[in-house]
Amino acid sequence: MRTSQFLLATVKETPSDAEIISHQLMIRAGMIRKLAAGIYSWLPLGLRVLRKAESVVREEMDRSGAQEVLMPSIQPAELWQESGRWEDYGPELLRFTDRHEREFCYGPTHEEVITTLMRNEIQSYRQLPANFYQIQWKFRDEIRPRFGVMRGREFLMKDAYSFDIDPEGMQKIYQVMHQTYHRIFTRLGLETRAVTADSGTIGGSHSHEFHVLADSGEDPIALCSNCDYTANVEAVPTVGGEGAPPEGENPLTKVHTPGVKTIDDVCGQLKLPAGSAIKTLVVNGIDGPVALLLRGDHDLNTIKAEKMELVSAPLTFADLKTIHSIAGAGAGSVGPLGLSIPIIADHAVLSLADFVCGANEEAFHLTGVNWGRDLPQPKGADLRNVIEGELCPECREGKLQIRRGIEVGHIFQLGTKYSESMEATCLNDEGKITTLWMGCYGIGVSRIVAAAIEQSHDENGIIWPAPLAPFDLSIVPIGINKSKKVAQVVSRLEKELTAAGFDLLVDDRNERPGVMFADMDLIGIPHRLVVGERSLERGCVEYRNRRTGESEDIPTGELISELKIKVGH
Repeated sequence: MRTSQFLLATVKETPSDAEIISHQLMIRAGMIRKLAAGIYSWLPLGLRVLRKAESVVREEMDRSGAQEVLMPSIQPAELWQESGRWEDYGPELLRFTDRHEREFCYGPTHEEVITTLMRNEIQSYRQLPANFYQIQWKFRDEIRPRFGVMRGREFLMKDAYSFDIDPEGMQKIYQVMHQTYHRIFTRLGLETRAVTADSGTIGGSHSHEFHVLADSGEDPIALCSNCDYTANVEAVPTVGGEGAPPEGENPLTKVHTPGVKTIDDVCGQLKLPAGSAIKTLVVNGIDGPVALLLRGDHDLNTIKAEKMELVSAPLTFADLKTIHSIAGAGAGSVGPLGLSIPIIADHAVLSLADFVCGANEEAFHLTGVNWGRDLPQPKGADLRNVIEGELCPECREGKLQIRRGIEVGHIFQLGTKYSESMEATCLNDEGKITTLWMGCYGIGVSRIVAAAIEQSHDENGIIWPAPLAPFDLSIVPIGINKSKKVAQVVSRLEKELTAAGFDLLVDDRNERPGVMFADMDLIGIPHRLVVGERSLERGCVEYRNRRTGESEDIPTGELISELKIKVGH
């Protein structure tokens, strides 16, 4: 392929609305162009990379024994109403009606469709186990699409769905897919971790996320320094909460705290560490407001909080009018002392003595507060995210380290969540009707492209892992339009390298060498050959490795054999 026949749409300026490096580089390298918020066109360069990722995913899914299908992206509302998700899924589900006023949605996922399909096709246990996958465009109406294709509204996804006769069969396929995902990401050249995760709106009893490790990742991941424990921070149980609360020494005192609105403001004014104070968060509950207590230096884990019996899901905070009616003060001055609504305290809060909290009086706080003496000890629960350096909940010896990750895959043990509500059954070996056990396995194919860039780039542009690179190597001719010798050698190399199985891009533009070098670095082709009269006089071409930056001269007669070693053909 020559650039004169290829849309090489590189740009020098960084887009003002591109916040992260993958979004910036995908625009600058001419991979994508924005059509609407969270919706992108893929240009030839970007599509080549996307197809490379898709190819590896498909090969490994086929290797696992999964069968490829293709399901409609437009789904009737009746299926989602049957599963109970039409209302539960929320505003991310893009709903619309056709000319006959029938309701539909643009599928963000396909559990309902595959369950409907297979309840009509699977009649006997003899047809099981079975696993079906597709690579299909999805749509989720993100409230704030950002980061380019990393959090777009439209995205390419591989989703697979398994069926078996019992939970043991479901777990066996789950393990096969767990291994398959490791093979996929290893082949793609990505450093990933499988982490224990929450199942979210998909549901099910057990799930793992697969994260590409990158400093720019949105998701914090906890890793143990002593054992193999790895989990999304939101899914890590905290260690502690046993035993009686300690006894305090200081008297209960009310102090004036004018102008403070946050824990940091309060502790700054009182010259105390945030860990010695508690914050009282008033949330909406099933039967009215509920107070959640957290240590001042800890963050609420909304997923854990939503699992509390009294708390409404999805979790929402009470409005200011409600807070004033129950506490007599604004949110910044609320505390548990004398509060007449249900209270749930994080375990770490129950380990505090002589702590600071709101006084339920505007611009006042209490110091020297103690459980038992000043107020009854409330119900304890795990409500928070773990932090760096805490004990591992599994081995209880190692310390947790927090890394950042980009989620590129998620696998679920669904159980009978969909098959039961949608009556997907078959006959077992005794001739009895049995509900099917399901698993679900997703990979964000378009997100893989952005995640690879986040993990591998430098100040000059993208550094593709070889399996994702749009081309194996580039040829940059110096003076191809002026030197007959250079033109002849480039033409010969193009034919020979193509015949040898190399996927190459020849930059035959009438541009200065610096411009061509910069563009080849920007688009991240792993290997580069520079053909010029000076090197040809020595019987060589210059080779450069994009990742290491190392250069060397290779004799033209040895070029193909050397490149096979360097490129890995």
